[in-house]
Amino acid sequence: MGALLALGAALAYGLGDFVGGFASQRATAWAVAFAAQLAGATAVLALATFVDGSPTGADLGWAVLGGIGNGLGTAFLYRGLSSGRMGVVAPVSGVGATLVPVVVGLLAGERPGVLVWLGFLAALPAIWLVARQPTGVTVDGRPAPRSSGLVDGVLAGLGFGAMFAALAEVREGAGLLPLAVNQAVAGLAIVVVAVLVRAPWVPRERGAALGAVSGLLGATATGLFLLATREDLLAVAAVLTSLYPAVTVLLAALVLRETVHRGQAVGLALCAAAVVLVAGG
Repeated sequence: MGALLALGAALAYGLGDFVGGFASQRATAWAVAFAAQLAGATAVLALATFVDGSPTGADLGWAVLGGIGNGLGTAFLYRGLSSGRMGVVAPVSGVGATLVPVVVGLLAGERPGVLVWLGFLAALPAIWLVARQPTGVTVDGRPAPRSSGLVDGVLAGLGFGAMFAALAEVREGAGLLPLAVNQAVAGLAIVVVAVLVRAPWVPRERGAALGAVSGLLGATATGLFLLATREDLLAVAAVLTSLYPAVTVLLAALVLRETVHRGQAVGLALCAAAVVLVAGG
């Protein structure tokens, strides 16, 4: 059951990221990200009134910490999706989101097996290969974008990985209020970063409305991940959830006709191998 919940989270995250990336190419990425978190927080808060739960101060504290990671991850992911290629930013962020919870487990005293260490080794060349920006044009004749999205992908992965690790500490009896707090804090974090980099974050453009759809999908995915961590180990739930880039890349290739070049295909395969190895370990 835990594996199925985590894979459901991966599907929802991947679809949400595709919608968010699509919207970020038609509106300001920061505005789309803020609209996403606002919609997610509103929906979860409404649901929380119908779900029993008694969150402690520690539960809310972990939710706040996870919200900061969620906000930073969403902001940099959408910025990368708007300026780089979906097939680069999504896999790199997925690898980061996978590795961070594993590192947290190591620091907490967990000792992974050989397969997990092989996953680490596979992830390093995977990031380099996927992030290599090929020369030439895409299938539909448009020039390949200059930005590979590597930096944004890495920052997004670190943010999401921190969110996964923090939310895993929320108790089962806490209800949905910590999830609502996570979404609200994420929205605040997006505003703070946008102000610091002097980027517009108020969702005035029509395309930013799609961010609400992405936010609802993201909130659903986060809820499924929380349930998965209660059924299985953190590392397993995080790794399986981090398969979400496969959904984003597939949709980018099918809908936006993004080209996947040979070197990037090898990198994508290594990304998948890293996820599978860590899960198997």
